[in-house]
Amino acid sequence: MAIIQTNNNYTYEIMKSHIYELNITYPFLQVQNIGFSVLGKQLPIIRLGRGEKEVFYSASFHANEWITSVVLMKFIEDYCIAYTNNSNLFGYNVRNLFSTVSIYIMPMVNPDGVNLVTGAYNLNSSIYRSFQSIAKNYPSIPFPNGWKANFKGVDLNLQFPAGWEQARRIKYSQGFTSPAPRDFVGYGPLTEPESLAIYNFTLSHNFRLVISYHTQGQEIYWNFQNINPPRGFAIGTRFANASGYTLSNVPFNSSFAGYKDWFIQDYNRPGYTIEAGIGQNPLPISQFNEIYNDNIGILILGAVL
Repeated sequence: MAIIQTNNNYTYEIMKSHIYELNITYPFLQVQNIGFSVLGKQLPIIRLGRGEKEVFYSASFHANEWITSVVLMKFIEDYCIAYTNNSNLFGYNVRNLFSTVSIYIMPMVNPDGVNLVTGAYNLNSSIYRSFQSIAKNYPSIPFPNGWKANFKGVDLNLQFPAGWEQARRIKYSQGFTSPAPRDFVGYGPLTEPESLAIYNFTLSHNFRLVISYHTQGQEIYWNFQNINPPRGFAIGTRFANASGYTLSNVPFNSSFAGYKDWFIQDYNRPGYTIEAGIGQNPLPISQFNEIYNDNIGILILGAVL
């Protein structure tokens, strides 16, 4: 029976219990915590494989894009099953991949925000009221479904030192000048513990490629400004062909201070933002199967290419 259930709102607590069950069932998994959220939740990372080549996948930078966490957790389970059975995923033998590649997966970058959108907090709790007090300053954004930020009202994917000042100018001009449900860059780069944790973790590794999962639009963003990393377009084209998604340049107003922007800028290696699914965030869990089937090829090819 499958451990990862793909038919319910996916809270942080459910994810943590799934990681525990996976680790018991598949003891070859390696799990580590790389830091803590604002509210003190551990930030787990799961390692698949023992290979020297390292790649890194992350999801749920944004709270109302929590379906991406389910995608990565299901991928972990399917990878473990294929390893155990000595079988293939997307045409590649997982045991061969296991020995040559280490896939590091951070399934939930923003657990505090995810728990808000998935209904984990009591409406009378002080935590919920704190979120609500920020949201009241931005009444045009639906609450809680429009929430993307962390507990402090900072957008975790606008926190990286890759044109952060330009991101601030753009977002301030759009009216996001204080803690908000979305699009507030914070008071400086890397002020938030979740963004700082993923930044430091990246510095401590030698990732050949990174993929950050978001929703929605069925697009793949692959470059940063005028930096086109070697093989970045070619690998992105393979991703597009495998998924049916469109390989695109990032819209200018969204093209600064993101995690993949910083990775491309500092490492000149392939980095991707995948905008999975289609519709209005948060996407319904009923889209899960389609999203997962579209993206399994990307998740395997990211380790292969």
